[in-house]
Amino acid sequence: MRIALADDEKDILEHVSFVVRNAGHDVDCFSNGVDVVNALQRETYDVALLDWNMPGKTGLEVVAWAAENLDVPPAIILLTSRQDKDDIVRGLEAGATDYIVKPESDAVIRARIEAAARRNANPEGERTVWRGRYRIDRLDRAITIDGVPVQLTAKEFELAKLFFENLDRPLSRGYLFSRVWGGQAELETRTIDMHVSRLRSKLQLAPENGFVIRTVFGFGYRMDQYADDE
Repeated sequence: MRIALADDEKDILEHVSFVVRNAGHDVDCFSNGVDVVNALQRETYDVALLDWNMPGKTGLEVVAWAAENLDVPPAIILLTSRQDKDDIVRGLEAGATDYIVKPESDAVIRARIEAAARRNANPEGERTVWRGRYRIDRLDRAITIDGVPVQLTAKEFELAKLFFENLDRPLSRGYLFSRVWGGQAELETRTIDMHVSRLRSKLQLAPENGFVIRTVFGFGYRMDQYADDE
């Protein structure tokens, strides 16, 4: 997963980022709410952990901004020293997915992050998923169109699966790199452009087939789904 973490206390930022990385996730760190908002406009995250009282914009203000301005906000966990139930309810009603009262154990932090991500994610339990004419087999790492197998490389399959799991959601280039290539930021932009171009051709992505990968200029890509006219 790709995580955004924001806290103006350096010790907490370093500790929680260590916990997140140690759990196998990528993390971008910020010390104020304004930088988080800027990042959310140019990148895609699965979960955001936000300090309630950070400068610039508070965590609660970022939650409200995300709900109003992002088509698909990440799951947001508020990091707070507040234990008053009214404050907690206010945060959840504003749109936060969960909260963590500081300090908290590493195990609880990991569990809360993974639980928050599951609430926002598409279900992964089924081996086979149908999307119109497309059958995605997660175990065999294969896609068929009307029963006809499509020859895809491992990276092409992972990229296609990610798009099908995030229909109508803009995905930043950084997020795609992180999820498909393991966070290898040195990969050139043309690498992902080349893979998207191949997917468009191999999967016959077009409105008449129900799905299109569109370029979100200055951000990344989005797979749009077209409703069946029948």
